[in-house]
Amino acid sequence: MSKTNNRVYITETVLRDAHQSLLATRMRTEDMLPACPQLDAIGYGSLEMWGGATFDACIRFLKEDPWERLRLLREALPNTPLQMLLRGQSLVGYRHYSDDVVHAFVARAADNGIDIFRIFDALNDLRNLRSAIEAVKHAGKHAQGAICYTTSPVHTLEQFVQQARELQDMGCDSVAIKDMAGLLTPRIAGELTTALNDALDVPLHLHSHATAGLASLCQFKAIEAGCRYIDTAISPLSGGTSHPPTESMVAALRDTEFDTGLDLEALQAIGFYFFEIRKKYHQFESEFTGLDTRVQVNQVPGGMISNLSNQLREQGALDRMNEVLAEIPRVRKDLGYPPLVTPTSQIVGTQAVLNVLTGSRYKSITNEVKLYLQGRYGRPPAAVDEAVRQQAIGNNADVITCRPADLLAPEMDHLRTEIADLAEGEEDVLTYAMFPEVGREFLQQRRDGQLIPEPLEPFPVQGSASSMAPSEFNVAIHGENYHIEVMGSGHKMQDKRAFFVNVDGVPEEIIVETLDEVPNTSSSAAHKREGRPKADAPGHVTAAMAGVVVDVLTKEGESVEAGEPLLVVEAMKMESEIQAPIAGRVAAIHVDKGDSVNPREVLVEIEP
Repeated sequence: MSKTNNRVYITETVLRDAHQSLLATRMRTEDMLPACPQLDAIGYGSLEMWGGATFDACIRFLKEDPWERLRLLREALPNTPLQMLLRGQSLVGYRHYSDDVVHAFVARAADNGIDIFRIFDALNDLRNLRSAIEAVKHAGKHAQGAICYTTSPVHTLEQFVQQARELQDMGCDSVAIKDMAGLLTPRIAGELTTALNDALDVPLHLHSHATAGLASLCQFKAIEAGCRYIDTAISPLSGGTSHPPTESMVAALRDTEFDTGLDLEALQAIGFYFFEIRKKYHQFESEFTGLDTRVQVNQVPGGMISNLSNQLREQGALDRMNEVLAEIPRVRKDLGYPPLVTPTSQIVGTQAVLNVLTGSRYKSITNEVKLYLQGRYGRPPAAVDEAVRQQAIGNNADVITCRPADLLAPEMDHLRTEIADLAEGEEDVLTYAMFPEVGREFLQQRRDGQLIPEPLEPFPVQGSASSMAPSEFNVAIHGENYHIEVMGSGHKMQDKRAFFVNVDGVPEEIIVETLDEVPNTSSSAAHKREGRPKADAPGHVTAAMAGVVVDVLTKEGESVEAGEPLLVVEAMKMESEIQAPIAGRVAAIHVDKGDSVNPREVLVEIEP
């Protein structure tokens, strides 16, 4: 990368951020590889194809080895620099890892084919970038430091410029403006680019989502102000919560001093391919991925909103999206105005969902919010709400002020020991390190030959009778007409599944038999098939959202106090403790670790 000429270089995002933003990160490697010869011949500045949420989605949903994806794409794209998104000390996970894990991960990513590492921290706490930058430089690769652009009473242009200078001083080969929510306006894009360009000796890169419809204008103003590197997406996967169209920006810059030199007709041929591929993933399309200027208020980034809509649908609460979008800025203010990007987008978003679904703000607080308020993710941009902090962690909990990773002992040796029975190499150890529960399950399924990706629904043909089942319809029973609206479904409970519906506007829950699983004759499975009782007493412990039990913290017969944690449940990638509503004795426990749970089910019974 260079600042010495006017040519604009394009980073194509179709293999990562584009489908993360529009298709909930579900594109499979098998649909990427056929386009690789054409992509490789274009002459892109780089192809962003790894990192971010792709690592999680590969093992959790697609049942693909993300390291194998990297190797396959490296082989298929020999002439194009490959780029990944790295979450600083969090790498591709949702917590901070020790420095030896950071160095090991970067080394393996570099050896397997990554050339450019875009490194950011969700809080813009640059202490959390140092180890990753050092690791990238040690591997002989390009370290690009990213500033998460956001707006708030405490974020200023001068602050962003100072952070960029610090990134350059830390050894970054380039600096990126990461406008993950599409908050930039053309005026600010020009002013910020001018200020950064004047302050830096290294090149400047602009990454901006098109959610508010302003990203193309922002890119053009930034180019006029000296930016020479931009992110775009091939047109069928562009726009909305994705990025400006590659073809459009190439056409806009053609025959100007900023000409990209890229072949527009060759790009259009690639567009035809991904136009057909997008249809394959229609079930992951979100109705919230189009142009939406509300992002200028709620600041929800592209990748977050498509996943948020899918997660709300799973909770049977998609109709409450507007309430959640209104609650997100309030939670963000309470937490000291963090930029909304992984993992803070999940932390803020999930807490906002809990606040809405429980009907009481901070009645249930995720473990991640508690860790955030303890300083375990880094230094918030502004002071947090002390009442919320006290409610979450109490008066006597220590709040750390050092770099969080300074408190972490080396992890790689014990990780190798823990997963030795399943790991076939260092990459598998790192997969387990990123996602212990999901990673172990993936490696176990791979060993047992049971890697089965989630199914893809056939694309409904217009006018055909074989499309998806209706979600809204009228039925007549014994002469009475009813309007039925299916709002969503919960997790399967062995051979049963809960569906959340409205009957003439009244919310109901029905349990439907599912015949696609082999019955389990064990006593515990038989108990689950009978269904759990519904909560109707003060001592009945329930979950606010559908999820999976991560841990059971109590036993039958134990005495518990009101507010004492009984279970840990994972929902929407975040863990929450479920606490005792009253003091008493644990009379019954209806769940085990690994069980799926739904709202209003009795999970634990407490007798006063």
